Amino acid sequence: VARAMVTQVGMSSVGQIMIDQGGMMGPNYSEELAGKIDDAIKELSDEGYGVALGVVAKNRDCLDELADELFEKETLSGVEIRSIIERYTEIPEKLSMV
Repeated sequence: VARAMVTQVGMSSVGQIMIDQGGMMGPNYSEELAGKIDDAIKELSDEGYGVALGVVAKNRDCLDELADELFEKETLSGVEIRSIIERYTEIPEKLSMV
């Protein structure tokens, strides 16, 4: 996904580029551009990892309780999951009906 974000939709510091992967001949761009693409992909991946790590850390108590319940029961209904989550955060009305 990160590679497509960089090479197909220009979502990086590399800018707006459209890279042809080159088929059997390999990609048709310079080593310098390849390095910039690799750096941009790593930057996006690192940023996503940081965000995910923050979300897990912020919600650790809730996730631990969900894991404990799943370990004990093996399956949980949507109602059971919402009941646990509601102890840690407010679930918006629209989403609580899903």
